[in-house]
Amino acid sequence: MGIWETMSAMEPITIGLWVTGVMLLFVVLGLRVAFAAALAGFLGLLWIFSARMGFEKGLLVAIKMAGTIPHSKVSSLALSLIPTFILIGFLAYHAGLTKALFEAAKKWVGWLPGGMGVATVFSTAGFAAVSGASVATSAVFARIAVPEMLKLGYDKRFAAGVVAAGGTLASLIPPSAILVIYAIIVEQDVGALLMAGFIPGIVSALIYGGLVVGLAVSNPKLGPPVTGFSWKERLATLPAASPIMFVIGIIVVCIYGGVGTPTEAGALGAFVVLAMALFKGMKAGQLKEALLESAKLTVMIFTIIWGVLLYVRFLGFADLPAAFSDWLTGLDQSPMITLMFILLAYAVLGMFMDAIGMLLLTLPIVYPAIIALNGGPDVAAAESAFGVSGVGCAIWFGIIVVKMAELCLITPPIGLNCFVVAGVRPECSVQDVFRGCTPFFVADVITIAVLILAPSIVLWLPGLMGYA
Repeated sequence: MGIWETMSAMEPITIGLWVTGVMLLFVVLGLRVAFAAALAGFLGLLWIFSARMGFEKGLLVAIKMAGTIPHSKVSSLALSLIPTFILIGFLAYHAGLTKALFEAAKKWVGWLPGGMGVATVFSTAGFAAVSGASVATSAVFARIAVPEMLKLGYDKRFAAGVVAAGGTLASLIPPSAILVIYAIIVEQDVGALLMAGFIPGIVSALIYGGLVVGLAVSNPKLGPPVTGFSWKERLATLPAASPIMFVIGIIVVCIYGGVGTPTEAGALGAFVVLAMALFKGMKAGQLKEALLESAKLTVMIFTIIWGVLLYVRFLGFADLPAAFSDWLTGLDQSPMITLMFILLAYAVLGMFMDAIGMLLLTLPIVYPAIIALNGGPDVAAAESAFGVSGVGCAIWFGIIVVKMAELCLITPPIGLNCFVVAGVRPECSVQDVFRGCTPFFVADVITIAVLILAPSIVLWLPGLMGYA
């Protein structure tokens, strides 16, 4: 039997495993995730359909799918959230609103040990609530916060680590681009996922802030407190910082209160920030820069989505998600142990892939397995393996897996946020940033453990909205 006959006789699952291996090889060799996934997906579709109907017809089907799948999915209304929230973040930065938020945080909490670090964490959390993009948050505060901390004598590793870790909060705190992508992949309500990330995001910020204070107390050389601000000076910072708080209120009221859809909340938020920016005297050059940066980041995210969607469609034809789910549920161990191994696999995979690409590639396989381990999509919380209902499991697992994606943003060798901070601040090498992030890695592990053991932290707000 020749090579072609042997390949044509393979089962779809076997083809799926081979193509997945080829895709991972592409990634290891340095090909970007978007192009590695697209190429592997196209080759996989060609392989499967050529085996069924011959090479020429199989090639035509694969080409047709390569042209229609990205458009049909990316034209989803929910994905329009991503560019609008990214635009909000860049408009806020170029209008000086972000600087005002940081100044307010500095004067209110700077008196704490490592106070500038705490101010950075809280201001990144505030900016995350209007940006939704971790990379953008890290880039903005690398320009604003790191110079301030270095001027005050902060350890450069500590300062860079705080900014890189603080930027990850944008992955959880709504509006989060990654949560939107997760909701679309698993076909859950975007608003419910965004609201579910709110309290875990605040918990993460508080744990980060407590960690900064603890490190500064144990080693005062890391970062001295900033004192001398009167109550009058503190109160005077609130009007300048209020526009960002106003936009956060608009987004939360629209989504939680049911006043509008998440898409409408994003559009309204972008309009309000633009109006405020123009009122504050934003110049044409600054507006152009904000639009260009928003477009670049949006295109990067959408390119990854386009490429991975082709691979995901191939996985469906190869029946790999169902096979993986059956294999996991058939293992002779508790569902919680299986969940631990899955999260560990995410931690390892995140060392070599960016967060969005990692979730897009793995969720079509992992998500059905998690739902099956919990007892199915209709299981009641009392009868489930993880103590959450079927819909609740989808939301709860989404927050946990996105928190894992946060973790991967500050772990070597990829650690995208660390590279961004090092790129913006040449005085901080990539090695310095990674070392500065090490304590925050431990904090993230603690946060993930808390969210696993106390799912009510995740599900309380969605429950009030009637989703869990």
